[in-house]
Amino acid sequence: MTRTPLQSLLVTGGAGFIGSNFVHFWRKRHPNARLTVLDALTYSGNRANLQGADGVDLIVGDICDEALVDRLLADRAIDTIVHFAAESHVDRSIAGPDAFVRTNILGTHALLKAARRAWLKERSRPHLFHHVSTDEVYGTLGPDDPAFSETTPYAPNSPYSASKAASDHLVRAYHHSYGLQTTVSNCSNNYGPFQFPEKLIPLFLLNALQGKPLPIYGDGMQVRDWLHVEDHCEGVSLILEGGQPGECYNVGGGAELPNLQVIDTLCAVLDRLFATDPALAGRFPDAPPARGLPMASLKSFVADRPGHDRRYAIDCSKLMRELGYRPARSFGEGLEATVAWYLAHEPWWRAILDGSYREPGRAPGGAH
Repeated sequence: MTRTPLQSLLVTGGAGFIGSNFVHFWRKRHPNARLTVLDALTYSGNRANLQGADGVDLIVGDICDEALVDRLLADRAIDTIVHFAAESHVDRSIAGPDAFVRTNILGTHALLKAARRAWLKERSRPHLFHHVSTDEVYGTLGPDDPAFSETTPYAPNSPYSASKAASDHLVRAYHHSYGLQTTVSNCSNNYGPFQFPEKLIPLFLLNALQGKPLPIYGDGMQVRDWLHVEDHCEGVSLILEGGQPGECYNVGGGAELPNLQVIDTLCAVLDRLFATDPALAGRFPDAPPARGLPMASLKSFVADRPGHDRRYAIDCSKLMRELGYRPARSFGEGLEATVAWYLAHEPWWRAILDGSYREPGRAPGGAH
């Protein structure tokens, strides 16, 4: 099945990390498509992430505001919702789960209700509600367990993953109960441009550049499948254009690695860059290489996160078999490109670190 590319998209959370990458990706692929971003611009949303995405309308608003979503769907003749908006940080969910329940469950339900009103009120018109979820809904794996597939039972272990599991089930229910045309994708650990520096790779990269500790949970041997965000966008695009309504698809990067190996690889990349580019020592004088030390000297082991899942692994053979998905980047290539992006976009991340990215109207240069 090949679906004609839909022409008026509402991208929720489109000023966040994965959402903004998708907006840039879709704009390049479909320059005539109408793109509306709905984003509450909470701490991880950033107007600067959308710089260079010409013709994209950013609406600052809450996905729980059903009246606002109703107006957007009607006034802009929206035929596709690509739902990225979510609270997504496990540590934050453990410290304060209420926001995760509100945004991830109630917010998704608000969008589903608005979509049902807009698209199924009289007779169904062509539409698609695509919901972006996570591999964390499947729980944790033992070292020899097979990778998560679309039929793996859900077993979420954090308030974050529990809230995403609930939203996945709501999307499924709206398809089976009301006939809403939906698809769901469950992705592995994303990395790449525009990622807010609370996640492992950007956090450790920026800490290293500033000579700050690299705090490693437990023994650092928690295993994740690493997916470059542009490969994720490719997977979502394939689902939008050819996915079967009512189906779920896993999107993975084919790079199952322990966190400690990821950190050591990042340190090695930075050591090599400092050795070959003397200007970096001047830009980042607190980084260990500027003082003749390796980046790995910053590593420190800290108490493990409560309930920390030990291993995730994604089987994305369904997406590969049915829609021709192939991750284009090895982890090494993707990490090199990611480090290069952060080094080239220092004003973007400096504005996040000092909080100035939250100032109204600010969009630092070099964001894209």
